[in-house]
Amino acid sequence: MTSRIKVAGWVALGALAGALTTMQFGATARSSVAPLPLEEMQQLAAVFGMIKTDYVEPVDEKKLIRDAIGGMVSGLDPHSVYFDQKSFKEFREGTTGKFVGVGIEIGMEDGLVKIVSPIEGSPAFRAGLKSGDLITKIDDTFVKGLTMDQAVKRMRGEPNTKVVLNIFRKSENRTFPVTIVREEIRVQSVRGRIIEPGYGWIRVSQFQDRTVEDFVNKVEALYKEDPKLKGLVLDLRNDPGGLLEGAVALSAAFLPKDVVVVSTNGQLPESRQTFKASPDDYLRRPGRDPLARLPAAIKTVPLVVLVNEGSASASEIVSGALQDHKRATIMGSQTFGKGSVQTVRQLTADTALKITTARYYTPSGQAIQARGIVPDVMLDETAEGNLYGALRMREADLEKHITNGQKAEEKDPAREKAREEALKRLEEAAKTRNEPPKPLPEFGSAEDFQLRQALNQLQGKPVQVSKTLAERKPEEAPSE
Repeated sequence: MTSRIKVAGWVALGALAGALTTMQFGATARSSVAPLPLEEMQQLAAVFGMIKTDYVEPVDEKKLIRDAIGGMVSGLDPHSVYFDQKSFKEFREGTTGKFVGVGIEIGMEDGLVKIVSPIEGSPAFRAGLKSGDLITKIDDTFVKGLTMDQAVKRMRGEPNTKVVLNIFRKSENRTFPVTIVREEIRVQSVRGRIIEPGYGWIRVSQFQDRTVEDFVNKVEALYKEDPKLKGLVLDLRNDPGGLLEGAVALSAAFLPKDVVVVSTNGQLPESRQTFKASPDDYLRRPGRDPLARLPAAIKTVPLVVLVNEGSASASEIVSGALQDHKRATIMGSQTFGKGSVQTVRQLTADTALKITTARYYTPSGQAIQARGIVPDVMLDETAEGNLYGALRMREADLEKHITNGQKAEEKDPAREKAREEALKRLEEAAKTRNEPPKPLPEFGSAEDFQLRQALNQLQGKPVQVSKTLAERKPEEAPSE
């Protein structure tokens, strides 16, 4: 794919490490170890010794061990990861929603970093940066040619240190430098507003430590602004997941007390659990239940949940639970299909193992792994159709993804063909217009086609249902 035809990523600067994961935080690594295969361990020790003595130049022993552990884990599945000191620190920042930086949500546009939105109250916000501004240079480094991750790392740093951003503002046709002092930023994972009299919109972009508390605060604010809400849209599009307890709590906000939200099944006894809409199952630490502050009307208000191919893991738990209990109408496109739970086990003070420990199942017993949630109403991305949907990767497209416990499915030829055709159309359009494809509207904006259809559903108006989207079938059972 050329750099001009790139699906813009909507990421909060610094909140990258927790993506595509539903997590439980386990205790430290277990002291009991299964019997070791002696011959293979001897081979491992022999290879280690040969590298130490025979390699062309000296090799750091600790690096060899880290690489060996990383290689062992990488052979499991796409979501099991060994965290060294640096990656574990980044991972924890992603789950807490805190990081040190300038405070902007970013995407990429024609090779430059585009400011999607400055985070309210952040240094970037106070410096006057605006949505749509393009960052052309970070300190002495030109952005052109950098990946998004590389740009993010250059803008992050230690508290109270300075970074100089060169900004191109299209609306004023000028470039100017801005010096910003980095500080700790807390990512806002919940946004919302009244979009029409009587109808509210709440977007959850990731399930972090404070997501449930922020969700409750936002719901309280919406009902204070309009006590007689007639409908609510819960927007989980491109929500990659996060904390399992947060998904259970968000589901419980809308469901009757003690109904099943999700169940898990794995090799360990503690991996075989059922989580219900109960404080005992979603409070991560003792204390007052934040859901107790919610208005009673939240249990019965008509509800639409928006999902797409980027909705994964924890957001699939929520949409699956609300769908199975017939509490909401699920609209959009088939979700990512990550039906597995990762447990983080700390190895040392600075290192950890994130390992897949269970598959999860919706209240009706449906496994979502490599399939996803199928919406009740299929929607295209825009009124003109799907511009980027076929290009997005899903769980079933990932190498070494785990299955539903049945035979490994083969690549879907129809999906592969659709991806190739979509890419070809984008390339031809770019050549014809000599400009990059028009990006999708920002979620929650007046041009958000899917949000408009969700409102139509709540208001009993006609909905423009997709004529092309179809369910991606689950894996077939093995023949006997």
